[in-house]
Amino acid sequence: MTTSLDAVREALIYALELPQTPDDLTEETALLGELPELDSFGVVQLVATIEERFDITIDDDEFGADIFETVGALTAFVDAKVAAAAA
Repeated sequence: MTTSLDAVREALIYALELPQTPDDLTEETALLGELPELDSFGVVQLVATIEERFDITIDDDEFGADIFETVGALTAFVDAKVAAAAA
């Protein structure tokens, strides 16, 4: 069974066309400011990929540097959105 962490790592690699493997991206892996692929266009691509893969909607006012700080922060945000959507 795929965990949300695995799914977020796969979404990152797909949306940003990263050369890393999912195992290379730990919860502590820094994203914003560390991955050159995560520029303004990369953020849009990543959000679209996450919305599609997790069947959630991320509103513009939810975009903040904090959710893109690390892989773990992004995963926590996605988990919260999925839980809210299921409620």
